[in-house]
Amino acid sequence: MLQSVCLRGLLLLLVGRQVYTQDQCLKASVNTCGDCIKSGPGCAWCKDLNFTKTGEQEAARCDTVDVLKERGCPANSIINPKNDYQNILDRPLTKGSPPVQIKPQEVQLHLRPGMPHTFQLKFKRAEGYPVDLYYLMDLSYSMKDDLENVKKLGNSLLAELQKITGNARIGFGSFVDKTLLPYTDTNEAKLQRPCADKNEPCQPAFGFQHVLSLTQDGSKFRDMVAKQHISGNLDPPEGSLDAIMQAAVCMKEIGWGNSTRLLVLATDDGFHMAGDGKLAAILEPNKETCQMVNNKYTMSNIWDYPSVGQIARKLEEQNIQPIFAVTKKMETVYTELSKLIPKSAVGVLSDDSSNVVKLIVDAYNNLTSEVIMAHDNLPKFISVKYTSTCPGGEKPSEKGKCDNVNIGEEVTFNVTVTAEKCINSQSFLIGPLGFSEKLKVTVQTRCECECDDSKHPHPHCGNHGTVVCGSCRCDAGFLGQRCECQIGQKDEASLKKQCRKENGTECEGKGDCVCGRCQCHITEGGGNFYGEHCECDDEHCEKFDNKQCAGHGKCKCGKCECEQGYEGTACHCAKSDEDCKIEGSVCYNRGKCECNQCVCERGYKGPYCKTCSACQPPCQQSGSCVECLAFGTGHFEKNCSLACAHLEVAAVEKLLKSDCRVRDKEGCWMTFTMTERLGFDTYSINVLKDRECPEGPNIAAIIGGSLAGVALIGLLILLIVKAILYASDLREWRRFEKDRKHEKTSGTNPLFQNATTTVQNPTFSGDS
Repeated sequence: MLQSVCLRGLLLLLVGRQVYTQDQCLKASVNTCGDCIKSGPGCAWCKDLNFTKTGEQEAARCDTVDVLKERGCPANSIINPKNDYQNILDRPLTKGSPPVQIKPQEVQLHLRPGMPHTFQLKFKRAEGYPVDLYYLMDLSYSMKDDLENVKKLGNSLLAELQKITGNARIGFGSFVDKTLLPYTDTNEAKLQRPCADKNEPCQPAFGFQHVLSLTQDGSKFRDMVAKQHISGNLDPPEGSLDAIMQAAVCMKEIGWGNSTRLLVLATDDGFHMAGDGKLAAILEPNKETCQMVNNKYTMSNIWDYPSVGQIARKLEEQNIQPIFAVTKKMETVYTELSKLIPKSAVGVLSDDSSNVVKLIVDAYNNLTSEVIMAHDNLPKFISVKYTSTCPGGEKPSEKGKCDNVNIGEEVTFNVTVTAEKCINSQSFLIGPLGFSEKLKVTVQTRCECECDDSKHPHPHCGNHGTVVCGSCRCDAGFLGQRCECQIGQKDEASLKKQCRKENGTECEGKGDCVCGRCQCHITEGGGNFYGEHCECDDEHCEKFDNKQCAGHGKCKCGKCECEQGYEGTACHCAKSDEDCKIEGSVCYNRGKCECNQCVCERGYKGPYCKTCSACQPPCQQSGSCVECLAFGTGHFEKNCSLACAHLEVAAVEKLLKSDCRVRDKEGCWMTFTMTERLGFDTYSINVLKDRECPEGPNIAAIIGGSLAGVALIGLLILLIVKAILYASDLREWRRFEKDRKHEKTSGTNPLFQNATTTVQNPTFSGDS
């Protein structure tokens, strides 16, 4: 069963899915029910006493619900906590004073680690919602004509905003730059009068000054701005970011209220940013705090300019929406800046800023009709995603967005919250950017099991411990799965050996060996070592761009487990097969695409796994299939199409080359070529129509030859017999001659007797 879990985990990694899914249980170090449910939302615990076998680890109690049921755990013994959602404050959406524009206002979540929970957050723009507009103007000498028009716009700007909301306020501030070289001429006379025209009313050089707090009195705006004069500096970029930071952090001085907060920046030049202060030997970074005395920024020459990131973060925290009213030549610069600041707009001023009222009204309408739902102060190990009911808002993202939302129109956002690990109770806020109303979300994690167990000693634990969710909690002095190990009673050497992996260090040096099992220590980062021998932790995985698992995966036992859509050892590659495709296939079906490169198998090489220098065509193995497909004979004659489906055979008159020469069942030679197709072991084969078969036997020659052979053999046998007989006679003759030489007689036969009677023939004349 553990092998099947590991296999499922491996497959999960290969397809790049998220680790935490509710149909998988990827266990790490599991000794208790609490350890189990912390392992992931797919893990459940069986508390049945007889579920584990003798010697089986308690980790076997932890698996998916389906697996536990298959293994015989009763349904009423399975512990599988779920997420819990509770509305704490849920007032209806109203227009009142103050209006309620988001619903609910406070929720509480009890989450299992890794198990996401989705709830709905509704937003409705209330009619008459107040607007605060702070006009921040560049008073460098090049803005002289613009200042004259701004002095007249107080009542007209308020009147236009009142038409929209019925409740608007306006304020004013100005800026130039730091009063140090190389930004400003530090000659004492020039500091007091930096303007080029000696007859022109001129203010002394300054960084940022607050002129008028937010007010509903348009005449007061006109009178205070009328007292302002132009100033000057040396270099074209201005101290705009210094001024924006002070306008954002000095909430009390500016008078920001519970309203839609607009900050209008009017300038005709670019801006200095963090690091530029080094030109004047300013090395101390901007500390993002209000530093105004008598309405003037006192740290202008001590703190560096803020970075764009600091500005974006502070504006978002304070729900301030900037409108960059700039000249045509600066439009591109501030458009790029606007891309880095959520809920910001850019408008082009005319040469004398006469169109500023229309520009601000248009920007306000665009900003307020765009609803961006976001969170702030997000606790560690908690993630939030949004989708919405508006067009184009279904893709989960870090921020939910709806465009063209009219006043009184209700939109719904689906908020998905996930706790990655067990944490203490934590809270954070969710709300639309640019609005002060927020939803408070309190998150607690469900990391312990709730089991109704007796506190008395139990026989299952040898009466030396109590049962907790099916496992034994041993009394002092006893250890082991069933409390069977009493400290000091067993051979400690054999127990410690069980804690060594391949005779290595005890518990890999990261835990204590207790009764033959490792109890792992806490890591330096506050996590846990885990594994049978404490060999794993989740803090040391491969990094990419200085982010563990490139920020697109989770570290699990030293290896990155990638989110859906990412792959690679550090999850640093967006999953794609585009660069691995050729001729309609991926890597010729001979490998897999990893990080847009083919990883070939079985000896294939090349960028697309097309070649294999060590691979030879399987001529002999394919002979039977070639015979049945091309000639209809052979061993596979009856099931040819099934047994030889991996081959495509065609008979041809000629072959340009010959890869293979194989005998068929009848002894004929088949000549063919093999061309490998996509994948493994699939070939296209061209075979010569005519096979080379041996000639038939010559019967007459065989019979004649056989008879001649028999006669020859007979003659040879006779000659051999004759030779043997002759040799034998010769041997006897020689022996006879030898004996004659050695005889002692006179040469007459002693047995011979002369005749006793002689008879004469009367007719014999004696002539011969």
